[in-house]
Amino acid sequence: MNNKTFAIIKPDAIKNNYTGLIFDRILKNGFSVLSAKLLKMTKKQAMGFYFIHRNKPFYDELTTFMSSGPCMVLALEKENAVENWRKIIGSTNPEEAKDGTIRKDFANSLSENAVHGSDSDENAEKEIAFFFSNSEVIGNQ
Repeated sequence: MNNKTFAIIKPDAIKNNYTGLIFDRILKNGFSVLSAKLLKMTKKQAMGFYFIHRNKPFYDELTTFMSSGPCMVLALEKENAVENWRKIIGSTNPEEAKDGTIRKDFANSLSENAVHGSDSDENAEKEIAFFFSNSEVIGNQ
């Protein structure tokens, strides 16, 4: 059964011109792109999206970084999408990520780690809905 996940190509990866390379890995790993858009989050949007982390020490740095430049948000579909996407992106800390993962190959640091990936099916649905209307996601019509 196919399910969905949510991904963000973060401002550091966009700035370093890795968008196409990361998008290529998405396709080569069998994901269907249900929706994608390039946008620049406001600080308020970033704070809303990462609200779950509001009491953590990295919250302000994270939301400042995520609103610092353009990013690409994506709704993806594949069997076991969340698990498969997280395997492809690698550990949050690129120094701990396995060779060949997106973060190992494209991340600058723990705080500028190239991509975001949902951590559960439930959060994937919430995160997709945060950035996309129902009519913007292919298959939701």
